[in-house]
Amino acid sequence: MEIHEAISQVALIRRQLVRSEVFRGYRSSAAAGSGLLALAAAVAQSHGLPDAAAEPGNYVALWAGAAAIAVVTAAGPMLTRARLHESPLMREKTYSALGMLAPSLGAGALITAALLLADPSVLWILPGLWSVLFGLGVFASLAVLPRPMVVVAGHYFVAGAAALYLARGANAFSPWAMALTFGVGQLLTAGVLFWCLEREPDHSHESGFDHQNDGAQS
Repeated sequence: MEIHEAISQVALIRRQLVRSEVFRGYRSSAAAGSGLLALAAAVAQSHGLPDAAAEPGNYVALWAGAAAIAVVTAAGPMLTRARLHESPLMREKTYSALGMLAPSLGAGALITAALLLADPSVLWILPGLWSVLFGLGVFASLAVLPRPMVVVAGHYFVAGAAALYLARGANAFSPWAMALTFGVGQLLTAGVLFWCLEREPDHSHESGFDHQNDGAQS
């Protein structure tokens, strides 16, 4: 019985460590890339899809494709590093960090599909809705992110509310609603990650995890 209790205590301590320490796996370069991708998609929409209201399916396809590229390019290297890392704790931290963000992304995808199938005329709410949902994901992840990331979460909340209020009527489906929410938001994210994590001379670029903690906790 004592052995089982000790194992349970160790498992509890590991979970607390995973959820309480700053996760260093996110990269400013990936965040900046997704921000630039959002700006590029806005330019592409303005030239290739000038009347998005008449082609809501193409509008959703454009922005869903951009989002998928951003997620894959950010999460793919993180999962690869975690899978190859010798520390089980590193893998747990990566899966936990991604798990905090995943529900908001999944909710956005499901709601988008439902609206597209049920009533495409209301799809003008998507930029604001996506921004608020992503802000909720960032907010849920604050326990493992640098404290200034609360500014990023706030940006997505405020920008999302502004898009819901302003990007309607004649301004519905404006490409700049997405550019100002996700383009600016991800560039802001990149700045916070670089300033808080990557400019430190002792951080680990290879593992995304503090070597000292790795050795002590694994």
